[in-house]
Amino acid sequence: MYWLVEDKEQLEVLTRIGYKEAFIEVIPYNDTIHPTQNHISLLYIRPILASKGFMVCIHHSEALNVLSTYKTKIINLLNKFEKLYCYDKKETLHYLPLKALYDINPPPTTYIRPTTQTHEIYYSKHKDNPSLNLIIPIVKHYERCETLFGDLKANINREKTKYDEFFNSKTTMVFNAIERSGIRVHVPTFEEYFHPLKGEYVYTQFNLKTTTTRPSNSFKNVNYAALNKENGCRKSFIPRNNKFVDFDVKSMHVIILSKLIGYKLPPGDIYEYLGEIYGLKREEAKILTLKQINSSTLNEYENLEFFKKISLYKNRLWEKFGRMGYVECPVSGYFIKKEDVGDMNPGKLLNYLLQCLETSIQVKILWELFRGLKGFETKIVLYVYDSILLDLKDSEKNKVLSLIRDVYTKYGFDLNYKEGNDYHSLVSP
Repeated sequence: MYWLVEDKEQLEVLTRIGYKEAFIEVIPYNDTIHPTQNHISLLYIRPILASKGFMVCIHHSEALNVLSTYKTKIINLLNKFEKLYCYDKKETLHYLPLKALYDINPPPTTYIRPTTQTHEIYYSKHKDNPSLNLIIPIVKHYERCETLFGDLKANINREKTKYDEFFNSKTTMVFNAIERSGIRVHVPTFEEYFHPLKGEYVYTQFNLKTTTTRPSNSFKNVNYAALNKENGCRKSFIPRNNKFVDFDVKSMHVIILSKLIGYKLPPGDIYEYLGEIYGLKREEAKILTLKQINSSTLNEYENLEFFKKISLYKNRLWEKFGRMGYVECPVSGYFIKKEDVGDMNPGKLLNYLLQCLETSIQVKILWELFRGLKGFETKIVLYVYDSILLDLKDSEKNKVLSLIRDVYTKYGFDLNYKEGNDYHSLVSP
């Protein structure tokens, strides 16, 4: 069978072959357009037991025929596979919401998709063409996909870890769901601070494949994980429903750390409590506590029980890291490995572990929240480490707020709660 599939008969032949596992890659209309607003031009399918990959042409200028009217048949073909390996499951889910998808490029990874000189030339001159990939020769897309598969195929037979399963079954799913929600904006204000826009929604894009698994979140040079709180840019983000509600976990890292070291914290404001122990004001106590978590040295408060336990845990963690070459996140099973982190010290190692734990706990929480919000018009539209932003419908307020608080309480966290008519104007009710 020829590698290019461009008519119904060829598609049916590929369907009847009966392969059970394949690697797939979506070639969209343009690589720089967000997947929620993009379309599939070509679909590369490389059955694991085949000697070559196949390029299914859905829409492209070179093809004699196109299969855009045969979407159901293409989905039927994909549903015959028991496992569909991919480079980026979170992204692929936007185009193909298939249960068989499995990401074989989990974090930490610095690997990026390969390119060709042809792609580089076209994108340097015509990157704003929304259908650019439809005029780049199909053979060049095929070449790029064959290289991608060649680079990643060894990962298919690699023994799967607890974290591989956590990443594929939970992490990719919840962050894909947040991206799909989008955030409504006041277009003139958004364009004043950021970039020109078509429509009244923007879509975030999480990078999940970081060293600590803590995701970054940016798209088109807008850093949605660190929007400026002072310059007014947050006024551009407005709800599609009635209001924004922001839930911020109180002292998340300190609570996680206290559980790790076996230190029982009382209810209430943790930094006020610690401030009384230190003999300091709340903000000074907060700075001191976070500094001690990240530091590799002791200070004048080293004899306090809380700091003693932090130091003891930090030293044990460091000793294990030196002896075994890694430490494991107890929730997700992620390994922080020597070969992945470069220069390291005890304080930095503990901070990496806390970031990983924060992320994995939040993933489990988000998983429960999305299940609880199914059928609601209220949406989770943004996640920033220890906080989530909801686009709330007033008629659902009581049920939604109760759900949020119940889930976070289940995991041992208390919440700060703010609401407002835009992202800048959030205040405590």
